[in-house]
Amino acid sequence: MTAPGELAGTIDKALELLFHLHERGGAARGVTELGRALELPKSTAHRLLASLARRGLVEQDARGRYQPGIALEHAETERQEREPLVAAARALVERAAEELGETIFLSSARAGRLYVLDKQEGTGFLRAAPRIGAEIPAHATAIGKLYLAYAPESLRPLESPLPRYTPSTICDETALARDVERVRARGWAAMRDEWIPDLAGVAVPIRMNGRLFGALAAAGPSSRFHGDHEDVFRAALIDAARSIEARLGGASGGAP
Repeated sequence: MTAPGELAGTIDKALELLFHLHERGGAARGVTELGRALELPKSTAHRLLASLARRGLVEQDARGRYQPGIALEHAETERQEREPLVAAARALVERAAEELGETIFLSSARAGRLYVLDKQEGTGFLRAAPRIGAEIPAHATAIGKLYLAYAPESLRPLESPLPRYTPSTICDETALARDVERVRARGWAAMRDEWIPDLAGVAVPIRMNGRLFGALAAAGPSSRFHGDHEDVFRAALIDAARSIEARLGGASGGAP
């Protein structure tokens, strides 16, 4: 009989595997790579993955690597459809993606972390990054900076030192604080090459009853996010966000 402590440890490790696969955009990973990333013996990783695969939570590709399975995708879709913010925003997210030609992301904080709740791809950039359900870093994304500016209490404390994703990632806490203050002053956030190379984005808040409830962002090649183009993206997102707020029954009521 498995001891309670041992069972809890096994469950934790299995969940870590699922989260690791999910947070990396659903890309297939080999057993050795997964074990190394989570500091698990290869035999343990293989045993846990085999158990998860039997339940459809992970599946193998043609090369034997593991990726999120159909059962997990189905559960995610059902959860997403119950999400009020997604229900209110979906048609507007789709419309913005079609009009702007860039990928539109809907995100919010859950349990102290930021997640992509919905996404509509534009006409041609980074179709796999990040995917719905993926966690996004607060200090290296426009959406994250909105939360740091307007609702830091909804996030877990930032890691120290701040993780570096690209040469442009802001890892100095003082510099990040200045950037967040600029976001707070102007009411919207931007990022350029800070999380993923050649990816830029702009994000605006979605408020409900005067509080930050979510964020809407457009992302695309850095070369297209400058000057007049960025102004057009931002204006379209602000219009979409106000419409989402109306559907939610909230009002912008000024800066949160």
